[in-house]
Amino acid sequence: MKRTLTSFFCLMAFSGFSVAQSNESTIAQGTDSIKTYRKRVLESTEVSLLMSFYSQDGSHSPVNGGIGSEKLEDKTPTIIISTPLNNNDVLTIDAGISAYTSASSSNINPFMTMPSTLKSAPMYTTTAASRGGGTVITTPTTTTTTPAAPSKPYGTPWLASTGASHYDMNKAIHADYSHSSDSRNLILGTNVAYSKEFDYISYGFGGNVTGLFNEKNTEIGLKGSAYLDTWKPIYPTELREYMDYGLAFQTSGYFKGVTVMDSKGNATTAYLPSAFKPWAQNGRNSYTLSFFASQILSQKLQAAFFFDLVLQEGMLSTPYQRVYFKDKPSYYIGYAAFIPVYTTPDNTAVYRLADDIERLPQSRYKFPFGVRASYYINETFVLKGYYRYYFDNWGLKAHTLNLDLPIRLNQSFSITPSFRYYIQNQVDYFAPYDTHLSTEKFYTSDYDLSKFTAENYSIAMNYTDVFNTLKISKFGFKNFNVRYSHYSRSDGLDANIISFGIKFVGDK
Repeated sequence: MKRTLTSFFCLMAFSGFSVAQSNESTIAQGTDSIKTYRKRVLESTEVSLLMSFYSQDGSHSPVNGGIGSEKLEDKTPTIIISTPLNNNDVLTIDAGISAYTSASSSNINPFMTMPSTLKSAPMYTTTAASRGGGTVITTPTTTTTTPAAPSKPYGTPWLASTGASHYDMNKAIHADYSHSSDSRNLILGTNVAYSKEFDYISYGFGGNVTGLFNEKNTEIGLKGSAYLDTWKPIYPTELREYMDYGLAFQTSGYFKGVTVMDSKGNATTAYLPSAFKPWAQNGRNSYTLSFFASQILSQKLQAAFFFDLVLQEGMLSTPYQRVYFKDKPSYYIGYAAFIPVYTTPDNTAVYRLADDIERLPQSRYKFPFGVRASYYINETFVLKGYYRYYFDNWGLKAHTLNLDLPIRLNQSFSITPSFRYYIQNQVDYFAPYDTHLSTEKFYTSDYDLSKFTAENYSIAMNYTDVFNTLKISKFGFKNFNVRYSHYSRSDGLDANIISFGIKFVGDK
């Protein structure tokens, strides 16, 4: 989820930062200096500094099999440098990091031994179970005390663990080279990309061609890209131990001396996640072919059409996302008293052991296409609209509608309120927590693949210094943009982001 949502918001933050201007060049022929005026693709070096702060929360963590905290915070500083190599060629370097903390991914290893999370545990009266001993919660009370500090591991899907996976950082760099013909009617480009996280490395490359026709009133483009990615599979702790020690995993390694309980709170050695098998390969490749065409229809109306063909293949599942089967017994580590409230935030000290990890097909075809239109109302208002339809061979269908209304307050200031509505059905392989069957071939409890609707409201302010009056060394201030967005999903996920960017241009 982090990768998808933060990427979407950061792209919105960067909107409005690209410009192309002209410059004059002098050509000497013999003793005569003949001035010719050729429109430059980019007048001088531009430097953009971007920053975003993102936070979200929800109650359907895929790491915990579809329940638990989805709290996440992300900070994303980025620098973009565009440099004209000559009149026709531009090199752009985009580099940044994404540093995040995640309650969800921290529960790859949810087990803790420090008692701090129990200090705020609800107080319950506990009684003997009707069969087989153990304890169960009956009713809340204010007369009992919280359990004593544990001497062995416990956990909960509703709090972040203290494990190393609580924090991670993505480092990325992207380089783009573009060449424009002297007539500016043909643009050729190529790009390479690299990004890395603790468990993931991605290499990307691509190319594009754009043609302008009909006195530049018509634009047609084709773009292709490929991303060759490699996972370093990280599995949930209990499944990793089973992979390392086999049938002896409950008496060796991490679980040596740890009590595993059944659903009644009784100690047991019956837990055996036999459905789990590690991935045999760890590659994930993505290939995209994109086509677009835009047309100026009148002095006030411009429209564009686009579609993409996307193929993904390899390990499309996330190896640390748990799945639980309703036709298999449940097993836990922690305090038996919290088993009856396991699926609620009242559970602060017990964790259910996984039956398996998410399993999805190793190929996926995606087909998004849509239209975009911009209508000039007057000098103050411009209405922009966007619609996209998406479907794939996993059974997912989705609609997106986006409306922007840039409002020009004066020569320098503008504000842009925006609204985005999104709706999708669920993929064929989704089911909520503890509802999958062990007889299924593919399964996921990731709510990103469930049925939901989503709304995004945002407001942006843009200031442009037309005359570059503020100077820092050899760079003049050009533009400042700030945006606030609120994202809300029907499954309870909410997110907020504030992003801003500042652009400087070099001296001519």
